[in-house]
Amino acid sequence: QVQLVESGGGLVQPGGSLRLSCAASGNIFRMDDMGWYRQAPGKQRELVATISRISNTNYAESVKGRFTISRDNAKNTVYLQMNSLKPDDTAVYYCKIDHLSRASTRTPYWGQGTQVTVSS
Repeated sequence: QVQLVESGGGLVQPGGSLRLSCAASGNIFRMDDMGWYRQAPGKQRELVATISRISNTNYAESVKGRFTISRDNAKNTVYLQMNSLKPDDTAVYYCKIDHLSRASTRTPYWGQGTQVTVSS
């Protein structure tokens, strides 16, 4: 079993910055793709950014040029640097990690979510 702990959310003014972290622990063999998703009130959960084990990245159009996803494989941690935040970025942010077992079984794990509120 793998546990994820997110941190870094909070209240920020428009134009401000936040950095989210998601650290994995437990019975880890290999962390494969990692990503961040978000869900605003009344909306479906949507992809924000993903990063492969070799650091190929993918971003939602709405965050390109403002958000940067990165990972530290030695620490089993994924980060999301969010700059130039807008009120539309307000949501609960979830990390997702695809874990690969020794038997090559891929299992997705989700974090508990962290609230990001962008407001003046």
